[in-house]
Amino acid sequence: MGVARRGGGGQRDNSYPGQFESIYGPLGPPTLFGMGVLRFMKETGTTLEQLASVAVAQRKWSNKVPRAMFGDLITVDDVFNSRMISYPFNLFMCCLVTDGGGSLIITSADRAKDFPTTPVYIMGTGESVETPIVSQMYDMTHSAAFQTSSKKAFEESGVSHDDIDHLMVYDAFAHLPIYGLEDLGFVGRGEGGAFIEEGNTSPGGKLPMNTNGGGLSYTHSGMYGMYAIQEAVRQVRGEAAHQVEGVKTSFVQGVGGMFMAAGSLVLTNEEPHD
Repeated sequence: MGVARRGGGGQRDNSYPGQFESIYGPLGPPTLFGMGVLRFMKETGTTLEQLASVAVAQRKWSNKVPRAMFGDLITVDDVFNSRMISYPFNLFMCCLVTDGGGSLIITSADRAKDFPTTPVYIMGTGESVETPIVSQMYDMTHSAAFQTSSKKAFEESGVSHDDIDHLMVYDAFAHLPIYGLEDLGFVGRGEGGAFIEEGNTSPGGKLPMNTNGGGLSYTHSGMYGMYAIQEAVRQVRGEAAHQVEGVKTSFVQGVGGMFMAAGSLVLTNEEPHD
């Protein structure tokens, strides 16, 4: 039996993306994401400076996280001067590639009271898959999966956007936190880049986001969602390395398969009542 050859981006020629995407030139996540974000920038007016501001903001968080892979503060110029990977992404706009691992213990609310740590309660969940491959997305300038999964989580939890003290959005590349802010409904379409650029997600901002530095600065071992949940748990417990004061409720947005799949969590330190 022969072995199927691998095409661009490491996809096997007989795979779904190998047959319908790789043969046309995309060479993995940077180019697949790049096509969507370029269209997004054209339609919304989001700028390269705003993309770079995502990386700058997250270094402000990781700067005080000892375990972060990258902790040195950077500027927008530093981002632009980092190596070009695939336009519009410079190196500092791309996630790390690291080893790593994590774990969480999930139990009932009653049993959680017996643990020595502060319980963190799951208020709401949501998940969604839009399509198996990027080229089949209806519109690459937003994620329908983000919108669907987050709506489910908000509805199940019974909280509103104003109740969220802290936000974690999976950030394989710098545009994803911008997409997240918009698709989750925290800001309007085309407003996410400016929201970050103005410092609203940085330390001292109105919506602290990716407070461990995210996949761009903390770590990214391929399954970054685990670290996003762990950081949310630590913030809600009040024991994070770069703690935000007064966090009671955190929203976590995970991404899968580029950005065609999504999962959402609402976490709180307040015991739910029936």
